[in-house]
Amino acid sequence: MLIRKPSDIPSSEITAQADYMDRRKFMAGAAALGAAALGAERLSNIASPQQAVQADTKLTTIPSKYSTTGVTPTSFQDITTYNNFYEFGTEKSDPARNAWRLQTSPWSIKVDGLVKQKKTFDIDALMKLRPMEERVYRHRCVEAWSMVIPWAGYSLSEFIKACEPLSNARYVQFLSLDNPKEEPWIKSVDLHWPYSEGLRMDEAMNPLTLLTFGLYGQPLPKQDGAPVRVVLPWKYGFKSAKSIVEVRFVKDQPRTTWNESAPNEYGFYSNVNPNVDHPRWSQKYERVIGAPFWKARQPTLMFNGYGDQVASLYQGMDLRKNF
Repeated sequence: MLIRKPSDIPSSEITAQADYMDRRKFMAGAAALGAAALGAERLSNIASPQQAVQADTKLTTIPSKYSTTGVTPTSFQDITTYNNFYEFGTEKSDPARNAWRLQTSPWSIKVDGLVKQKKTFDIDALMKLRPMEERVYRHRCVEAWSMVIPWAGYSLSEFIKACEPLSNARYVQFLSLDNPKEEPWIKSVDLHWPYSEGLRMDEAMNPLTLLTFGLYGQPLPKQDGAPVRVVLPWKYGFKSAKSIVEVRFVKDQPRTTWNESAPNEYGFYSNVNPNVDHPRWSQKYERVIGAPFWKARQPTLMFNGYGDQVASLYQGMDLRKNF
């Protein structure tokens, strides 16, 4: 993986942003034409990827030395219509249709557990805690598909420092919103709610771990984890908790939703590893969403291509046993 210096990667280099703006104008026009026939409620579901962000809202970001170079960002349309977010349905298209129910304002994150003092961070204050960077990261799903996403946020380590964890805090746990009124599919999906994920403290403090508030220079769409999530580019996507409402610092390895549900399929670490297959499919290759068919199938990279930055975290570990 090549890393550019901040001055070498201006935001304007991500040309898909312009395409996205044109596409949004087109979608707005198409939605207006179809309103009379489809009805307001159905229209809101179809247009939800665009409704998920405010038309004139932009995030102020600076370039990042951690951006991945030599990759083409996936289109905004694909990023916002092909999602895993079981709180809003189990099909890939469900979150884009159903996440409009999510109320993201007001929003706050509670900090609990082994900390100097329990705190609550309002989302607006949290967004201003540190300068926000634009980071282009590969995203790899455990289902063997991938995207390239231009995220906006800052290193989670900056937030952790503000939380003031105690020295005996060895893990960080993330809890997502658990509200059946806004997330009706919670009642029908057989998982232990709220959605929980966790990291070892050194993983959480790695500078690649991103506390994320947006993508393509806009606030996070609801179906992509609004208003705040974490992003771990070297792990499978389900490790990156969405719509976070609580962060706990704990001594022992916390329960995590998918590992608790199917421990033989979803390990606690879940690092991208082409040499460890999922019990039901191979991880040696991945399908790149939005790529032309002759480029869609690509070999999976160890640690999703971020080995130079994170492999040392797992030195001496059996990555087959600790999958």
